[in-house]
Amino acid sequence: MSCAVPAAAGGSALPRNAAAEGSQQSHEEDDRKVRRREKNRVAAQRSRKKQTQKADKLHEEYESLEQENTSLKREIGKLTDEMKHLSEVLKDHEKICPLLHCTMNFVTVPRPDALASCLPR
Repeated sequence: MSCAVPAAAGGSALPRNAAAEGSQQSHEEDDRKVRRREKNRVAAQRSRKKQTQKADKLHEEYESLEQENTSLKREIGKLTDEMKHLSEVLKDHEKICPLLHCTMNFVTVPRPDALASCLPR
């Protein structure tokens, strides 16, 4: 013989308000989960957007630096050519410069009148 108490008409051993309270809590928990997931989804979207913007900015900076590098290399080339040209001009000039061949260049203190004597008239 068993002393079991028959279940309520709803099929649950809990009283009606306890079951309703449990259902209400479960519904609130579900709502909190949905809100938390939505909030997390929005935060993840913001994070991905921010990461994409950062990558775009870095790419723009990279392209700008590449252009500047190319420009500077071009300038180096031009300046190197100019230096070669000026070196040649100086070398040619040294061959004919009277100041370099003047015996007065061995004077320790140059005087304007001594230099004038070396210049062609």
